[in-house]
Amino acid sequence: MPDSFKPLILCSVLTLTSVLLATPALAEGEVNIYSARKEDLIKPLLDDFSKQAGVTVNLVTGKEEALLQRLQSEGVNTPADLMLTTDAGRLAAAREVGVLQAVKSETLAARIPAAYRDPDGYWYGLSVRARPIIYARERVKPAELSTYDDLADPKWKGKVCVRSSDSVYNQSLVAGMISHHGEAKTEAWAKGLVANFARPPKGGDRDQIKAVAAGECDVTLANTYYLGGMVNSSDEAEKQAAAKVAVFWPDAKTAGVHVNISGAGVTANARNRDNAIKLLEFMAADAAQRWYAETNNEYPVNPAIAPSATLKAWGEFKADTLNVAKLGELNPAAVRLMDRAGWK
Repeated sequence: MPDSFKPLILCSVLTLTSVLLATPALAEGEVNIYSARKEDLIKPLLDDFSKQAGVTVNLVTGKEEALLQRLQSEGVNTPADLMLTTDAGRLAAAREVGVLQAVKSETLAARIPAAYRDPDGYWYGLSVRARPIIYARERVKPAELSTYDDLADPKWKGKVCVRSSDSVYNQSLVAGMISHHGEAKTEAWAKGLVANFARPPKGGDRDQIKAVAAGECDVTLANTYYLGGMVNSSDEAEKQAAAKVAVFWPDAKTAGVHVNISGAGVTANARNRDNAIKLLEFMAADAAQRWYAETNNEYPVNPAIAPSATLKAWGEFKADTLNVAKLGELNPAAVRLMDRAGWK
């Protein structure tokens, strides 16, 4: 078993072996999570839930694909009660292969807008991240920017940096465009965007922002969560790079800014179903939502909670109201389209 998939046991006296390798008789006071989110992005919330609810939280972290495959292979023997991941496309894929179950909760329905949850209750968004245009303050004027479509204009030739087509964030962006514009128009856009690449895609969102700051390109697409992390980083180089870029909210007069979620669903074979639902409801409550905003630089999924000061500094924006479930539904078409467009 690779080290990256070894579980981290929180607030528990259970051994590593008893959680993963055995098929334990799970106690009433437990909930077991498979999470594609890094430990430091959710551990404080899980610790708070454990203290308040008296429920032991057992956590396994890993890559989305590996965790999904694991759930499938374990079947009815899985110890997992909850799958937590970073993109609606991943959650839709989990539903598609049958590893999640539908949950109805008046609490979740009241706290989470319909656009950010599965229509049938198979998964729920817990935080929102926007994917706007990030531009170089010194080389680009905001008046030069307008829409995602505009990035395919030849005026941006050699000036665009993006992640590869393997990035589920880019796949979801393209899926959203397919939903709004159809495949033909979106494919033409993708080909134009590829023609404007300053360099072959490489690295993550922070790498794209750093490339803009360093002058390798003038514009990129990145989740605000990453820029927020750089703004508040203890790494001075990251803070300096963040200071050289700015946020532009595209498509204000049309569909709005592409948004996605982190979210979770109760597994199909959950043996601690009630505790899993309690944890979902806890993570959508006010205190947890404030933590997402203040600590993780993510937009609260609960509209009653205000964004952090970092996020407010970038101004308000019109968010796309497309149900994020559509991003998962159209993911296969988006991947094929990006491949045809030469988006490596």
